[in-house]
Amino acid sequence: MNRLVTFVVAGFIALMLLSSTVFVVDQRRFAIVFALGEVREVIAEPGLHFKLPPPFQNVIYLDKRILTLDTPDADRFITSEKKNILVDAFVKWRIVEPRLYYVSFSGDERAARNRMSQIVKAALNDEITKRTVRDVISGERGRVMDAVRDKVVAEAKQIGVGIVDVRLKRVDYIDQINDSVYDRMRAERVRVANELRSTGAAESEKIRADADRQRTVILAEAFREAEKVKGEGDAKASAIYAEAFGKNPEFYKFYRSLEAYRASFKDQGDVMVIDTNSEFFKYFKNPGK
Repeated sequence: MNRLVTFVVAGFIALMLLSSTVFVVDQRRFAIVFALGEVREVIAEPGLHFKLPPPFQNVIYLDKRILTLDTPDADRFITSEKKNILVDAFVKWRIVEPRLYYVSFSGDERAARNRMSQIVKAALNDEITKRTVRDVISGERGRVMDAVRDKVVAEAKQIGVGIVDVRLKRVDYIDQINDSVYDRMRAERVRVANELRSTGAAESEKIRADADRQRTVILAEAFREAEKVKGEGDAKASAIYAEAFGKNPEFYKFYRSLEAYRASFKDQGDVMVIDTNSEFFKYFKNPGK
């Protein structure tokens, strides 16, 4: 029985020793093997590896994936015009030299992020202070990004970090400048609107005046044509009357008298004071003459 217990205990101890000498590295991490506190080996290839049991050797792991540095708050910078702007940037980075990275930060990712933030902020400050707001926002934004990336890459290389990308997410004025910019933009839009209204009013008056002129011309031409047609009609009527008068003067006089009677006695309320011997009643007295 004692021999069995001894065998089990020995097996357990052997298993513990074996497990302490075996470690697995996956594709997402680096493994750094330490021997008595000193870096002995850096393993980047995934797989099963062996080491001496503690305290002779131990292993720590570092993330080899692409990481993102994205600060929640925008940083304030001063342009060459002495104007304050807020810049929000993000950085894509990864560990490329695990040994140097560990020596720089003892494997503390938070310390590495703080150092990266300082590097990015310093690079942005160097570039923004040399440019105007317009250059930073639109005019030379590409150049700013290239210059910042080059400086960040050079600084990060010294701490074992490789920079994948650096981008500006947002560039904005501080609140006080925003208010003045909006007021200036509003005043400019009001000025443009007033100019458009003035131009529209002038064009409206011009169109209205042209329409009135055309109306006057059209009415004048229409009146002229009407008078011309009326004159031609009167001339033809006079010719017909003259021709009829020439053929039978007495009938013409009788017909014209009837028209005069019809026009004179059209309304029952009409009153005429005329001598009964007047030529007007000639055909009432003696129609045959």
